[in-house]
Amino acid sequence: MTAQESHGIGSGTDLSDFMVVVVGAHLRAEVADRPLAYGLCERINQWFKRHGRDADLALQPVVCSDVWYVNQPPLQQRPTISLGGPGVNALSAYYANKLPSALVHDDHMVIQLDPEYVDLRVSIWGVNHELTVAALALFTDRYFDDYLQAVATQVEPHEG
Repeated sequence: MTAQESHGIGSGTDLSDFMVVVVGAHLRAEVADRPLAYGLCERINQWFKRHGRDADLALQPVVCSDVWYVNQPPLQQRPTISLGGPGVNALSAYYANKLPSALVHDDHMVIQLDPEYVDLRVSIWGVNHELTVAALALFTDRYFDDYLQAVATQVEPHEG
């Protein structure tokens, strides 16, 4: 049995092709944040269609719950965006004191990421749905292209 199979991922699954968007398993997160995550994945797919050919790269963004993610150690080595606040997303709570803050607006909207894009973990959230939407819009306006360029060119995953 491979390490991937022992973690429930299954044989034939090449994790090197994954980029993970994590939402909380909380019902509020499932209703509000999961649709945002699917929209973000679509935007990521579009970006890679435009730019990925240059890097001969075909990353597949996938959405999963925080509970599933923390129980899949191989996925934790992949570029990861946590979406939704610490109250509904355990991964955002975990990242709270582990990632630098790129943007904090009155403690109501937070974008955490490594400004050098060496560590490809990101946390995006607001204290409610409307502010999470606004934080995601700020991320896509200010950091999205640079972040995905770093994802496309990074050779070794961050050991976190």
